[in-house]
Amino acid sequence: MPPVVLGEALTEQSYLRLREAILQRRLPAGARLSVPAVARRLGVSRSPAREAIARIAAEGLATFVPRKGAVVARITAADLLEIYELREVLEGLAARLAAERIAADGLAGLRALLDRHRAAVEDGDVARHMELDQAFHRALRHAAGNRRLLEPLDRLQAQVRIAMDTTHRSPGGMPQALAEHEEILAALRDHDAVRAEAVARAHIIRLRQSIASSGDVPAGGAGSSRGGAR
Repeated sequence: MPPVVLGEALTEQSYLRLREAILQRRLPAGARLSVPAVARRLGVSRSPAREAIARIAAEGLATFVPRKGAVVARITAADLLEIYELREVLEGLAARLAAERIAADGLAGLRALLDRHRAAVEDGDVARHMELDQAFHRALRHAAGNRRLLEPLDRLQAQVRIAMDTTHRSPGGMPQALAEHEEILAALRDHDAVRAEAVARAHIIRLRQSIASSGDVPAGGAGSSRGGAR
């Protein structure tokens, strides 16, 4: 983890640096998050390190283990099923609100994302696919224009990203994920809120069903054992 910059808000910086290290898997699932070790790595005192760990745990990215303390969370298939049950409702709501509120610049931004996503799929670039898939969902929920919807979806997506730590990745499901995103964008472009919610929920339902049928953490934590979307 890079050290924090002195003079800036130490607690916020410490939290952001620690969160980034977990999401980028520099701290893998099961890694201990002791206050002294985190403080040393961040170059801060124990107080901001302790608060950062508490925030990470509240976000579901760490758990407390008896006689061991905080560790980076392990996201199981059962956890993912619960996450995707929530995502079905919240992503559907985000798409419905976005269809009602999105402006021309928002549509243009999503179109540009999907054009880059298509290039990644055609190149078979799984890592780039995963990055752009997540970017599409972030842009969609921002387009919804509801600040209170952002936080829970950001937390759920972060928990899914932890599941990428030990999974096999392959390009097989990428075209399907892209096609489903194109359907969502088409509904947004038509400002059809009902259809936008329906296709967004169907997208998440497919991913959840893939987890249920495989009984394992999906490719890249993505909801498809063949490299689908997040």
